[in-house]
Amino acid sequence: METSRVNLLDYDSAALAALLVEHGERGYRATQFIKWVHQQGVLDLAKMTNFGQALRDKLNEIGEIRLPEVINCFESTDGTMKWLLRVGNGAAIETVFIPEMDRGTLCVSSQVGCALNCSFCATAKQGFSRNLTTGEIIGQVWIAARHLGQHPKTQRRITNVVMMGMGEPLLNFDAVVPAMRLMLDDNAYNLGRKRVTLSTAGHVPGIERLRNECPVSLAVSLHAPNNPLRDELVPLNRTYPIAELLDACKRYVAENPHEHITFEYVMLDGINDTPEHARELVRILRGVPAKMNLIPYNPVVGADYRRSTPEAIDAFRRELSKAGLLTITRKTRGEDIDAACGQLVGQVQARSARQRKAQEELRA
Repeated sequence: METSRVNLLDYDSAALAALLVEHGERGYRATQFIKWVHQQGVLDLAKMTNFGQALRDKLNEIGEIRLPEVINCFESTDGTMKWLLRVGNGAAIETVFIPEMDRGTLCVSSQVGCALNCSFCATAKQGFSRNLTTGEIIGQVWIAARHLGQHPKTQRRITNVVMMGMGEPLLNFDAVVPAMRLMLDDNAYNLGRKRVTLSTAGHVPGIERLRNECPVSLAVSLHAPNNPLRDELVPLNRTYPIAELLDACKRYVAENPHEHITFEYVMLDGINDTPEHARELVRILRGVPAKMNLIPYNPVVGADYRRSTPEAIDAFRRELSKAGLLTITRKTRGEDIDAACGQLVGQVQARSARQRKAQEELRA
């Protein structure tokens, strides 16, 4: 029975080597292929000059190179860039690049939509369609790197990648981890583990797997200092409450005492931003190597929240800092192109059956 060709971008180095060996080729060709595609940006097999015709024919027989399609690219007045990328079946995702003086951070999506229903997030309002493939995830990095003129012989513009775009990355673990391994691969994007960050709403089994299989930097979307409030803001908390989540965080960094977990905390006016909330946060994070990242809320259509006042955010930050918690307030970037934190929507064709299945998987 004839099968369709695989997307060669779906494979990290080890998996591609195994695939080539399975088809009678030398495993080391995988490293050469990855260098051509991810370092040099070459997608045409005919231009891979150290490949003979027989190998090119075999690679064409086995698979193809499929990237997401760029629908549009938007640039903010502050230099932030956002790409709208088509991933098939009427769906699209968004990828954001945030330039700063000392770094360039690429925010990458892992799903078409999201099933977690966080009440303040635009992506949640779109519903959930499907997981992205490894090729669609690493393809976002490839596209951004090429658009930004990145090349190994020039100054690297993407210095950090954060899995903080559309979706919950730990619910797409088997596609996200190979993509992150390519980000880390010396022959691909050559990013250090501290320069690749995965952000989760708190999927505890996924945190445990990540610790064992690909321990990159971890960020946790906390957003509340107690279970009743977090149940409302982040419904996943009903499955994995705060104490269970923080225990998993402690285990994640237990073998690396100099590392910390970044806790993201969106500042919602009158909801979670009082000094008492800050003091409660200090109490629950006692003993956790933590860095606090306060995020002024970015408006979302259909969400009945307001951004905390600058005075409330400053007072909150002072309470945390006074207790010894390293705390920063994230500067809002790309708001004029809806590229700020919590505003990514893409184009999602939600399927109710898929939405239900995704919710059932959370409870399994």
